[in-house]
Amino acid sequence: MINSRLQPPRCVQCGQYLDDVDLKYEQHPPDALEEPQMLTNEKLSIFDNNESGFESYEAFPQHKLTCFSVYCKRGHLCPIDTGLIEKNVKLYFSGTAKAIYEENPSLEGGVNGKNLGPINEWWIAGYDGGEKVLIGFSTGFAEYFLMEPSPDYKPFFGLIQEKIYMSKIVIEFLQGNPDATYEDLINKIETTVPPSTINVNRFTEDSLLRHAQFVVSQVESYDDAKDSDEQPIFLSPCMRDLIKLAGVTLGQRRAERRQTVRLRNSAKEKDKGPTKATTTKLVCEIFDTFFAEQIEKDDKEDKENAFKRRRCGVCEVCQRPECGKCKACKDMPKFGGSGRSKQACLRRRCPNMAMKEAEDDEEVDDDIPEMPSPKKMHQGKKMKQNKNRISWVGEAIKTDGKKSYYQQVCMDGETLEVGDCVSVIPDDPSKPLYLARVTALWEDSSNGQMFHAHWFCAGSDTVLGATSDPRELFLVDECEDMQLSYIHSKVNVIYKPPSENWAMEGGMDPEATLPGIPKDGKTYFYQLWYDQDYARFESPPKIQPTEDNKYKFCASCARLAEMRQKEMPRVLEQLEDMDTRVLYSSATKNGILYRVGDGVYLPPEAFTFNIKLSSPVKRPRKEPVDEELYPEHYRKYSDYIKGSNLDAPEPYRIGRIKEIFCPKKSNGKPNEAEIKIKLYKFYRPENTHKSNPASYHADINLLYWSDEEAVVEFRAVQGRCTVEYGEDLPECLQEYSTGGPDRFYFLEAYNAKSKTFEDPPNHARSPGNKGKGKGKGKGKTKSQALEPSEPEQAIDLPKLRTLDVFSGCGGLSEGFHQAGICETLWAIEMWEPAAQAFRLNNPGSTVFTEDCNVLLKLVMAGEVTNLLRQRLPQKGDVEMLCGGPPCQGFSGMNRFNSRTYSKFKNSLVVSFLSYCDYYRPRFFLLENVRNFVSFKRSMVLKLTLRCLVRMGYQCTFGVLQAGQYGVAQTRRRAIILAAAPGEKLPLFPEPLHVFAPRACQLSVVVDDKKFVSNITRLSSAPFRTITVRDTMSDLPEIRNGASAPEIAYNGEPQSWFQRQLRGSHYQPTLRDHICKDMSPLVAARMRHIPLAPGSDWRDLPNIEVHLTDGTLAKKLRYTHHDKKNSCSSSGNLRGVCSCAEAAGRACDPTARQFNTLIPWCLPHTGNRHNHWAGLYGRLEWDGFFSTTVTNPEPMGKQGRVLHPEQHRVVSVRECARSQGFPDTYRLFGNILDRHRQVGNAVPPPLAKAIGLEIKLCMLAKAREGASVKVKEEETASKA
Repeated sequence: MINSRLQPPRCVQCGQYLDDVDLKYEQHPPDALEEPQMLTNEKLSIFDNNESGFESYEAFPQHKLTCFSVYCKRGHLCPIDTGLIEKNVKLYFSGTAKAIYEENPSLEGGVNGKNLGPINEWWIAGYDGGEKVLIGFSTGFAEYFLMEPSPDYKPFFGLIQEKIYMSKIVIEFLQGNPDATYEDLINKIETTVPPSTINVNRFTEDSLLRHAQFVVSQVESYDDAKDSDEQPIFLSPCMRDLIKLAGVTLGQRRAERRQTVRLRNSAKEKDKGPTKATTTKLVCEIFDTFFAEQIEKDDKEDKENAFKRRRCGVCEVCQRPECGKCKACKDMPKFGGSGRSKQACLRRRCPNMAMKEAEDDEEVDDDIPEMPSPKKMHQGKKMKQNKNRISWVGEAIKTDGKKSYYQQVCMDGETLEVGDCVSVIPDDPSKPLYLARVTALWEDSSNGQMFHAHWFCAGSDTVLGATSDPRELFLVDECEDMQLSYIHSKVNVIYKPPSENWAMEGGMDPEATLPGIPKDGKTYFYQLWYDQDYARFESPPKIQPTEDNKYKFCASCARLAEMRQKEMPRVLEQLEDMDTRVLYSSATKNGILYRVGDGVYLPPEAFTFNIKLSSPVKRPRKEPVDEELYPEHYRKYSDYIKGSNLDAPEPYRIGRIKEIFCPKKSNGKPNEAEIKIKLYKFYRPENTHKSNPASYHADINLLYWSDEEAVVEFRAVQGRCTVEYGEDLPECLQEYSTGGPDRFYFLEAYNAKSKTFEDPPNHARSPGNKGKGKGKGKGKTKSQALEPSEPEQAIDLPKLRTLDVFSGCGGLSEGFHQAGICETLWAIEMWEPAAQAFRLNNPGSTVFTEDCNVLLKLVMAGEVTNLLRQRLPQKGDVEMLCGGPPCQGFSGMNRFNSRTYSKFKNSLVVSFLSYCDYYRPRFFLLENVRNFVSFKRSMVLKLTLRCLVRMGYQCTFGVLQAGQYGVAQTRRRAIILAAAPGEKLPLFPEPLHVFAPRACQLSVVVDDKKFVSNITRLSSAPFRTITVRDTMSDLPEIRNGASAPEIAYNGEPQSWFQRQLRGSHYQPTLRDHICKDMSPLVAARMRHIPLAPGSDWRDLPNIEVHLTDGTLAKKLRYTHHDKKNSCSSSGNLRGVCSCAEAAGRACDPTARQFNTLIPWCLPHTGNRHNHWAGLYGRLEWDGFFSTTVTNPEPMGKQGRVLHPEQHRVVSVRECARSQGFPDTYRLFGNILDRHRQVGNAVPPPLAKAIGLEIKLCMLAKAREGASVKVKEEETASKA
C-alpha cells in the first residue's frame, strides 16, 4: 500500500509542486493585448501604407519577442523543454513583441502582449554568429524569435540556452574525439568557459546530467545525418556512460517535433591524431592474407544476422515505417531491390540495440566456461595390424629386454627410418592428420610393430588458432608409443633456424626470409617450441642424444624426465642417523637447494604463533538508520566493499631451517618420500601483540626472531629467502634490502609469553652453514625470482639501448631504469604535456613529439634525422622496444568486418609491430588494458603473436595485477613479452605482495581454452598488501581546489612505502599536491559523505543545504512507487520517476529534479546499475585505490575518488603515489594534464618487476657465454 500523504500536491497542468518555494506566477506587462490585437498593431508592421499588410502573408508573420515569460493555464511559470508541449499541455506566454528587424532587446518600440499562444512547437534556428543561439515559438497566429526573458523567467530560459550550448560542446567534442571516456567529456565541459549570453559562471557535471536527455537526442539527430556505414557517435564510450548514468531513454524522439542544433564551424579542426599506419611488408602481408577470406565470411554472416540483431521492437524508432528512400530501403524487394543487403531502413536504426551491442563489446567475462582440451594426439584404441604393408629393413640394431629396435621399416613400399617425420591417422576421420617425428622403431611380443611419436603441434592448435601459417608446426613436450599401422605417410618437416643476419633482416620482404617451403600439403617447417599451458613460444631446447641412446632418443621424454627429476623433493648429504629419524644437511625441490640455516617461505596455514591475536577486523554491525534522513541507505544490503582488504590473504610465514630429516620406516630405513623440516618461526610486526598498526610504521621486510619451533612437510615450502641479523650486515639496511629479492632482516627477538622484545640469542645471530648455500640454487625454475640473487662472480651487464613508443610521462621507462636494465635513449609521445614530462625526468633522452608512423617512414626511407634535426635511431641501435599502443576504435569484442578491420590495420598496434619488425630489438614489451587479450574474440592478441612468431621471436602473453607488485591500486594489465633468437624469453614476475583475491583473476580464455601465466604464487606472497594509509597518510591536509604547485611536507614519512617514494635524499618540497576544484554542489555532497569505510552517495542525507555560491541545494522528492524496492519501513515512496512503477514504463520528463544533495539520476537508474555502488565513494585507509583514472570524478567510471577524511577528490600527488611514482618524479601542464599523465602510465613498480625478470635472462645468457668461453680456453690450452 502506498502512503499517499507523502505525495506532494502538483499542478494538474504543468506538474510542478505547489509547495515549491521557487514556484513563480506570471505577472502580465502593463497595457498588454491579446495576440490578435497585438499582431495588428502598426508598430509590428514592416509595410508602408501602400502595401496590403497582414492578409498578404503566405507564411506566418515573424516577430522578435523580449521580456517574455511562459506559463501554464494556472499561471505557473514553466519550462518549454520538458515535454509539456509535446504532450499537448497548453502553454502560453507574455512579453513585448518587436519588429523582426529589431536588434535591441529593450522594451522601447515594442507592443506588450499577454496570453499569447498556446505554443504549438518550439525550435532552434542555429547559432547567430557562433555563441548566441536562436530559439523560437510557433503559435496559431505567428512565429516569435526570442530575445531577452523577463527577470522572473531568466532562470528557466538560462537552462534552455545552457542545454543547447552544451549539446554544441558535446557534438563538436565527439567529432574530434570519438573514443573519449566519460571523464574526458566532463573535462571538456568543466574547462569550457560559458558564453556571456548564458547566465552561469561555469559548466559542471550536474549541468550535463540535467540536460542529458536533450544532449543525447541532439547527438542522435546528428548521427541520423551521417552515412549509414559510419559509427554513430552516440555509441562512443562517454555517451554510453552518460546514457546509463542519467537514465536517458533512447528512440523516443518524435521526428516531426525533433529539435536539431545546426552546428556552425562543425568542420572544426580535429585534434591531431595518428596518420595511416606505416607497416613493414611482413606485418602488412600477415594482416592482408588472413583478413582477405575472414572479412568476406564475417561480412556475409553479419549481413544475414543484421536485421534480426538490430531491433528491440518496442522503441519508437523500431515502430516507424520504412522510408523507402535510403540505400537499405532501395535494396528491399518491396521497393524493387535485390534484397541482398538485408539491412534495416536507416530511419529505423534501433538505438537500444546499438547501445546493447556496444555495451556487450566492452564487457569481458572472466568466468567464461572452459571447454575441456583433450590431447588431440593421443590414440585411445588399437588399430588392427596389417602385416603385409609393414616389414623391417635390415637386422635389429639393439635388443633391450623384450624389445628389438630397428633403424628402418618399409611401409607400403616407402622406407621410413628413425628421425623421419610422418602423418598419423586420427581416430576421428573428420580431424586432420596428426604430425610426428619417429624417434624409435621396435617390435615386441605383446604389442607388435611399434614406433615412438614425438608430436608436432599444428599452428591452429596453438593460441594462434586460424591466424597461423598452415605450413608452420611447433615442437611440444608430448610423445607416445604407437602401432606402426597408424602411420599414414611420410612428410617433410624442415627446421628453420634463425639466419645469421636475423637482426638486420627487419623490414625485408618476408618471402625472401622463408624460401624453399612449397605449399604442397606435405612440406612443413618449424622454428619454435610451444608450451600449451602457458602459451609460450620458445627456441627449441638443445638436448642431444648420447651414443648409447640415439636409437631411441626422444627430446620430449628427456625434457619431461629432467623436469620430473628437478621438481621431485630429494634429500642430500646425510648428517646423522638417529633413533627415529635421519638428519640431512640439505634438500632440493624445483631446482632450488635448501640447507640447514636457510630462510624459507611457507603458506600462512603452515604454522600458528604462540599468541592469541584478536580476531580479524570485521565491519561493525550495521546500526539501523533513520530512513527519513537517509532514504538511499537501504541500497547498501551487500557487505562487500570495493577497495577493501578484508579478504586479502596473509603473506607467507617465514622460518629458518634448524633440521632437515626423514622419519624412519618400520624396517629402520629412512622414508625419503616423507621429507620434513624443523624450523624456527619468525614473527612479522603484525603477528606480535601490537598487531596491524605495528606493520604500518615498520619496514616491510622487518622480522622478529623467536625460539618457537615448528615441524612442517618439506613439500609445503614455497621458496627460499635470506634473513640476516641487521647488526651483522656489512652494508646499511637500505642497501641490503634493495640489493636483491627476498631479503629480510631482524634486530630483535620476540617473546610471545611475556609480550616483550629482546636481544636475539647467539644462535640466531650465527645460523648454521653461514656463508654457504647463499645463491647456489641450480637450474631454471618456473619462478626465476627464486634464482640466486648473488651470482658466483659479478657480471657487469651493459644496459639495453631502449626506444619507448607511446611513452606517456614515462612510467614504463622509470620502472626499467629502477631495475637497472636499460637506458631510454629515445621516446615517442605525440601529446605535448606528457612528452615534456618525459623530458624533465629523462634529460638524456631524445623525445620525438610527433606521429610514430611518420618517424618509421623516415627511417625506412633511409633518413638519419627528422625535420627538427633530431637524430633517428637506425637499424641495430634499438635493443629494447617497449610501449603501450592505444587501442581505441577496435576495442569491442565483436568480430572484425571490413570497416573495423581497416581501422585495426591502421591502428597503432600495427605500427608498433612494424617498429619491432624493422628494428628487431633483443627484447620487446607491449603493455595494454586487460581486455586487449579479448578484443575481437582475441583476434587482436592472436594477430600480434602471429606477427612476432613470423618475425622469429620467442613470445608469450599474460595478465598481471599491479597491486601484487607493491602499489595500493587494482590495475590489471595485459603484457606481451618477446625475446630475439639466442636470448632467453623472460618469465612473468612472481607476485611480491598479497592482494585482494577478487582482483587477481588473471587467467585468459582464448577459443574456449584457459591460459595461465607461469606464476606459481597463487594464494600468498612474501609481503603484506600496500594500503591507502601506506600510500598517502603523510601528505599535508589540503582543501577542495588546492592549487599551490609546491608546498612543505610538514612531517616525516610514516610508512615503508612513503620512505621509498620520498627517497633517501632530503626533500623539503612536495610537488603536485593539488586537486580539482569541484562545483559548490559537488563540494557540499563531498562534505556530507561520512568517513566510515565503504561510504558513498547512498549515505547522503536528504536535506536542504546552503551552498558556497549562495544558492540552496534542495531535498530530493520521492514521488512514485518503486515496484522493485517497494516502500520504506515507514511507508515512504522510493521511486523518483514513473519508470520505477513497472518494467518497461516510460520515463516522465517532468519528474527530473536538479540541484538536490542526493543526485536525482542515481536513484532513477540505480536499480539497473548495481545501485551505482562506489559513486561519491571515499577511499578506505586500510583499503586500496580503484584503477587510477585520467580524471578523478565522483560520478565517473571509478567513483571512489574521495579522500578518506578530507572533503575533496584525491590530489595529483596522491594518484601518482597510487601508481608508485617517486615524489621527485616531475609532471607537466595544468592539473588535468597531470592527472591524465599519471592515469595513463604503467605503474613503475610493475615495470620494475618485469625488468628484473629480463635482467635474470640477460644474466643467464651472460653466464652461459662466460662458461663456453672458459671451456674453449681450456681446450685451446690442452692443444
